[in-house]
Amino acid sequence: MDQTNRNEVEFTTYDRLLIAWENSMEMVRDFEMYSKRIEDQKVKEVFKQFAEDEGMHASRLRELLLDYRDQKH
Repeated sequence: MDQTNRNEVEFTTYDRLLIAWENSMEMVRDFEMYSKRIEDQKVKEVFKQFAEDEGMHASRLRELLLDYRDQKH
């Protein structure tokens, strides 16, 4: 390993899946909160739909995360 790489932090596939899943879950919570606090019905519905869509992403990421974990152990 050369000197320039000694200070780098390496993320594994599992790490990236975990980070993506956590971020996705946070976006679900944010979009849900926005949809409940906005009075404009059109905007409310957009945020509600985004929360549902992101929930599907979070669910898929969790599946991948658990599959990856189980394959490595």
